[in-house]
Amino acid sequence: MMSSNLPPSGPSRDAVVMMQYDAAKKNALLAYLLWFFLGAFGAHRFYLGQTGSGIAMLVIFLLSFPLAFVAVGFLGFLAIGIWWLVDAFLIPGLVARHNTALIAQLQR
Repeated sequence: MMSSNLPPSGPSRDAVVMMQYDAAKKNALLAYLLWFFLGAFGAHRFYLGQTGSGIAMLVIFLLSFPLAFVAVGFLGFLAIGIWWLVDAFLIPGLVARHNTALIAQLQR
């Protein structure tokens, strides 16, 4: 048989890594939409891989409902509101950190 000088079939490693990055990277616009509409539940934090703080936001929010009947719950709502506003400024950094870590992981 004759050997062929054709390149191997299938995508190159660089192409595969780029496809994996595109599939797993986080988008700041989506993070802001989640923040705006579901931020009190911590949805944007779950999306950005900040699971611990997302659970904390969700638990504080859910506990604040029954406690609101005795006025203590309003402190939870206040804390979530402040946290929600601060997150508006943190989202770009969280997205960049996630995407940078993803690049480092894929380069191995």
